[in-house]
Amino acid sequence: MRVLLTAFEPYEQWKENSSWLTLIELLKDRPAEPELVTRRYPVELGAMREMLYRDLQQGFDAAIHMGQSPGSPHIKLEAIAINAAGRVEHSGDELTAVDEYGPVAYRSQLPLGRWAKMLREKEIPAAVSYHAGTYLCNATMYSSLHLGKGMSPAPWVGFIHLPLSMQQASGSAKALPSMDVRTMASAVRLMLVDMAEIFHSSKGIRSLARELA
Repeated sequence: MRVLLTAFEPYEQWKENSSWLTLIELLKDRPAEPELVTRRYPVELGAMREMLYRDLQQGFDAAIHMGQSPGSPHIKLEAIAINAAGRVEHSGDELTAVDEYGPVAYRSQLPLGRWAKMLREKEIPAAVSYHAGTYLCNATMYSSLHLGKGMSPAPWVGFIHLPLSMQQASGSAKALPSMDVRTMASAVRLMLVDMAEIFHSSKGIRSLARELA
């Protein structure tokens, strides 16, 4: 199984991005399966979509994207991506669409409830989230699902929102929740390994369908 695993570059006041720190930590103990191809995406919609489109042309079995969520006390597994792009607080008008001709929303095909439970059993705070926001993280998930829909077979797509790292939180003037980078990398590794096992099982997609039911 070949998986595109992505993270984001730093932005605004954040000198690091917990998604990129987690990806780097994960690669110190890279799982044997799945085969990973990693990318760091820019925090700019047009450049991100251009890079994502080129990457998806390589025919990955899955695309798992990671981003940071300042203020979140747990790992959030995003279920829904909506066709809206922009920051609500920066506009009093209707947000533009991620894709003018795309549907209102997409839902991830991955067993998010199973993964959230699996992580909590490992004492890693995690929950399924039903709103990835309207900014770049949501646009990345939506774009992957929309572009992937035209591919055969379509890749499985997921988005993981990570808390700030402990280093980031300690450098902030605000009291913000955080999580150790090693813990976040361990969580992502567990999900990747489980996804590969589902993919390579004799039941394959039928097995995944049961998890989603």
